[in-house]
Amino acid sequence: MSFLAVLFSAASCLPMLFVARAFRASFGWLLVGVVLLGVPTPVFGRPPAPPNVVLILADDLGWSDLGCYGADLHRTPNIDRLATESVRFTNAYAASPVCTPTRASILTGKHPARLHMTIWREAAQQRGNRKLLEPVTRGDLPRRETTLAEILQQAGYYTVHVGKWHLGTAPYYPQAHGFRLNIGGTLWGAPQTFFYPFRGDQYYRDWRYVPDLEPSGPGDYLTDRLTDKAIEIIDRVADRPFYLNLWYHTVHTPIEGKPELVASFERDATGRHHRNPHYAAMVASLDHNVGRILDALQQKGIADRTIVLFASDNGGFIGKSRLQGGLPVTSNAPLRSGKGSLYEGGIRVPLMIRWPRRTARGKVCRVPVTSCDYLPTLLAMAGLKRMTPRSLDGIDISSLVHHPETSLPRDTLFFHYPHYYPTTTPVSALREGKWKLLKYYEDGRIELYDLEQDVAEQHNVARQHPDLVRRLSKKLRQWLDRVDAQEPEPNRGHGRQVTGARP
Repeated sequence: MSFLAVLFSAASCLPMLFVARAFRASFGWLLVGVVLLGVPTPVFGRPPAPPNVVLILADDLGWSDLGCYGADLHRTPNIDRLATESVRFTNAYAASPVCTPTRASILTGKHPARLHMTIWREAAQQRGNRKLLEPVTRGDLPRRETTLAEILQQAGYYTVHVGKWHLGTAPYYPQAHGFRLNIGGTLWGAPQTFFYPFRGDQYYRDWRYVPDLEPSGPGDYLTDRLTDKAIEIIDRVADRPFYLNLWYHTVHTPIEGKPELVASFERDATGRHHRNPHYAAMVASLDHNVGRILDALQQKGIADRTIVLFASDNGGFIGKSRLQGGLPVTSNAPLRSGKGSLYEGGIRVPLMIRWPRRTARGKVCRVPVTSCDYLPTLLAMAGLKRMTPRSLDGIDISSLVHHPETSLPRDTLFFHYPHYYPTTTPVSALREGKWKLLKYYEDGRIELYDLEQDVAEQHNVARQHPDLVRRLSKKLRQWLDRVDAQEPEPNRGHGRQVTGARP
């Protein structure tokens, strides 16, 4: 006899009201059983886990140093593969032409000029002794600033920093800014060597080291060891949401490639834009280790729920390498100049973002974006847009990962570098659409370039467009005032070194 027949037989002796109630209750439980046994729907399942975030930052990697950006000597098959799985940005900018300020912009979403962090940590208090006195700036990222790591940790992420930090002394290390674990992050901006032991005094006046890489031994290479540690962490925390901030030291000086890789590039280094086989070897090691990270995510079965963002902190360094007899380190051609400059070679950088199941794979985005955009974008992609701080300079660009051809609610990017560098004197700049305006502080010189027609910035057309120059100059001035940008001052004590706070 069926379940329903038994039910109706027993109920026939009861008052009608009791029958109705018994039938409804029994049939309801029957339906629950059917649903639980036969319908595996998300109605009763847990919500999907938040995506992991892996932010890989190269140091001093130029816009044209990768195969997918037109490198003519360097071989980068793993990063090129990542590009085919990502949206690749061709008009991405670092917020600064040097390292510390850009790194601050990534973590806070604020422009270095607003943070008063416009030069690397070691030089922050130095005013110099040139025609203009450089402003005294911050070398430590203030603890009052809200960082990407703090927000993600609050949302339940395991947050870890591996590699270069360069955002302050010990009280301002990664642990003070939301990272539960820090491996290798210190006050120093560059290692003294890429080969074990990762310390010494042959290149710098101070004694430096990269901590927490033990065990290590002869033959070990810094880029490999940092990746080893990152993979160990991925293995350990793969079952929970994590944020891995993997900031390599490479390809910053000292220019030291693995000898076997150097030899493989020496045969092909003549007659090219890129002519330094030692630098090419460093790029190859970077590429190999990015591939190791991607493979580790795949092997752990978490690649499909991990956002990967790959970028550089500023343009390529075009100075000469002391270890290779004065051979130029790299070339940013077709872009003009390099690290330290507000010409395109100093601030335009490679950027690619892979967002599983949502990325317009292999597409190119030509919309101008900046490193200030990373924080709001990654929060939006992680479903945490509600936790985005107010008063940011960056904006959420995640729409470009879906549809690279769309526009943004912003038409202008600003840059401010009130310091000297071998490639520049103090300068501010903006990009509005195709137009790029630069204002130099020493002589008040204005330069204007049409980047659509002249990406190499060889033809200053300021005289041909006086009205445009006036409008853009006013716009730049208003922005500098709005963010309270520090600017250089006339040097009335020329001839003696001036340091410390302003008089």
